[in-house]
Amino acid sequence: MAAESTPLALPVLPLDDEVVLPGMVVPLDLSDSEVRAAVEAAQAAARDEPGKPKVLLVPRVDGTYAGIGVLGTVEQVGRLADGDPGALIRGRGRVRIGAGTTGPGAALWVEGTRIDESVPDPLPGHATELVKEYKALATAWLRKRGAWQVVDRVQAIDDVSALADNSGYSPFLTTEQKVALLETTDPVARLKLATQQLRDHLAEQDVAETIAKDVQEGVDKQQREFLLRRQLEAVRKELRELNGEQDGDESDDYRARVEAADLPGKVREAALKEVDKLERSSDQSPEGSWIRTWLDTVLEMPWHERTEDSYDIQGAQAVLDAEHAGLQDVKERITEYLAVRKRRSDRGLGVVGGRRGGAVLALVGPPGVGKTSLGESVAHAMGRKFVRVALGGVRDEAEIRGHRRTYVGALPGRIVRAIKEAGSMNPVVLLDEIDKVGSDFRGDPAAALLEVLDPAQNHTFRDHYLEVELDLSDVVFLATANVLEAIPEALLDRMELVRLDGYTEDEKIVIARDHLLPRQLERAGLQPDEVTIEEGALRKLAGEYTREAGVRNLERSVARLLRKVAAQHELGERKLPFTVAEDDLRGLIGRPHHVPESAQEPAERRTAVPGVATGLAVTGAGGDVLYVEASLADPETGAAGLTLTGQLGDVMKESAQIALSFLRSHGAELELPVGDLKDRGVHIHFPAGAVPKDGPSAGITMTTALASLLSGRLVRTDVAMTGEVSLTGRVLPIGGVKQKLLAAHRAGVTTVIIPKRNEPDLDDVPAEVLEKLDVHAVTDVRQVLELALSPATNGAAPEVPVAA
Repeated sequence: MAAESTPLALPVLPLDDEVVLPGMVVPLDLSDSEVRAAVEAAQAAARDEPGKPKVLLVPRVDGTYAGIGVLGTVEQVGRLADGDPGALIRGRGRVRIGAGTTGPGAALWVEGTRIDESVPDPLPGHATELVKEYKALATAWLRKRGAWQVVDRVQAIDDVSALADNSGYSPFLTTEQKVALLETTDPVARLKLATQQLRDHLAEQDVAETIAKDVQEGVDKQQREFLLRRQLEAVRKELRELNGEQDGDESDDYRARVEAADLPGKVREAALKEVDKLERSSDQSPEGSWIRTWLDTVLEMPWHERTEDSYDIQGAQAVLDAEHAGLQDVKERITEYLAVRKRRSDRGLGVVGGRRGGAVLALVGPPGVGKTSLGESVAHAMGRKFVRVALGGVRDEAEIRGHRRTYVGALPGRIVRAIKEAGSMNPVVLLDEIDKVGSDFRGDPAAALLEVLDPAQNHTFRDHYLEVELDLSDVVFLATANVLEAIPEALLDRMELVRLDGYTEDEKIVIARDHLLPRQLERAGLQPDEVTIEEGALRKLAGEYTREAGVRNLERSVARLLRKVAAQHELGERKLPFTVAEDDLRGLIGRPHHVPESAQEPAERRTAVPGVATGLAVTGAGGDVLYVEASLADPETGAAGLTLTGQLGDVMKESAQIALSFLRSHGAELELPVGDLKDRGVHIHFPAGAVPKDGPSAGITMTTALASLLSGRLVRTDVAMTGEVSLTGRVLPIGGVKQKLLAAHRAGVTTVIIPKRNEPDLDDVPAEVLEKLDVHAVTDVRQVLELALSPATNGAAPEVPVAA
């Protein structure tokens, strides 16, 4: 432990952001007033005392004095190297600063106590190891700096305290680190601290040298690569000259390609500007690769390539009829489009105001009705190229308009890529599943389609990647969707809507015979003369094995049937040729899955008890039959009110409230026991509870079910109905009449009740379906009840179902 001696009175020489340790010799500028005052005070005091003038060197950091200073002697006063007056001062030892005192001169005088820094002799073992380690580290650092003379001086120091204070000369130490060395009075602890500081600095220096070496190696590699590339270019140039080829670099090649290409005026100007940028950019610049990719895309676009439309109207109609059965609305619309274009072309009106007569049709219908395949048929009928763009699940607006060229991996949008793929500026582009487009933080692709599909704007469509105008006015766009409501209203307004409501049973048989069966025979490896399916078997497949608006499941059933026949033939169980009759279906592919209600036994009918009515609905898969079940709770339970189950939407819940209110207010004139509605809870259920349901068209169905429940009269099993009901009993119009009547026809229903105001919609229903249906157009619920409820039985009325 360091001991302290008798007090000393010394003038203070403050050192701003600088520390002097014992053993150090430092020159100080006397032009500083505080330094000059301290030196002059020390000289004045030394006149009365023997020895050299003494000062107290105290570090001052941010205006705060350290608690320990260094006793310094003024060795010499003269001039510094720059000619200014200065003093040479040597640090002698540590002094603990005490209270202030008086003395000669203008300097600040303090009392200080000299600290004894002696160490035991001999040194402890750990101190000896510290001395060796410090000398080794200091030698390694000094050798890196080339200070060989200083190495010998450090190696000659044996005193622990002097060796630790020698760190004061280290330029890499901060002022705080030097103050920490100054205030550590124990020599061994101070040497340990100095060793740690030196070790940390050497570690940082090693890391810095490693980084600098890696950077230098990278720079050397780039310089070497640059040199080799230049040499390679020189070699290629010499080879071209030997082979007699014309000399030219890549930018010259692009300039020649742009000038030789037949580009529109503005596109040509934009391309030449990019070539100029390419010529000015360096080989290592990333902008060069962006420009080359952009130029390649522009040069590959079919700017002036167009296919001549086939204006053989009768031939086009024959193509559509041959490739698709039914779908008269769509085929008529395409025929009209071609006829108008033919007349405009004959009269020289092909282009008016820079725009052509491109069509935008939206084909909306349930899955499996042939929307996608219809696009190919349209292109075939018009003699145009066909491109399909799948939009299902697209959530990025850049997928339509393209990315900005500044992004890494930027590409043009799907519309531009479709035209590039078609190789023509007037293809038929099918935007498949446009109702499945979503939006998120990357934008709304449906909004980006507004300009694409607007005939008044798309002649100047601008892709974000190309940034040049693209004429889309001659492109025929066909959009397909399953659900009309999922298409944004602004987008739907720019398209001409064509509904595909599904096929009748007769149309399905024609499609299966002429299209599905030949295709599946080929896929099953069978010849057309080896397996024949009778029309009765096809009709049963369409009516009892599948129940859908389209023909996708029908095709799967045909494929399954043919696979079964092929497998039996290979197993030796059946000989070919073979004709599949109606009675063979059960043995080949199992029992039917959908038996019409009219074909079931009375006991199995859904409407065999009061309170059950048959409604009609429209889903994403087309029309469907919807059953409504009603029951009354036991009055002893006290559960009054209305309970609705079946995952119903708000509109359908309101329809149930309206139906109940109507019966409560008009039950007397309908001869219904409405007293039960006041005291007993009413429960209305729509089976298939996992399927969400909504809409107002089940209003008269719920009213009929409740009336049947209260009167005990059964609902006729061959009757299905659809319509909205009002509080006064009026039957209001609804939508989807065609799909609902097709569903009723598929389900074996023979009598359908619709609102009177929907009677004009019957024109859209195929004639063969209307012939088999007895359609009643009504205006009042009372008419519905007269048609739907069976006559009251004589004697006791049937028991009303009670909810458990």
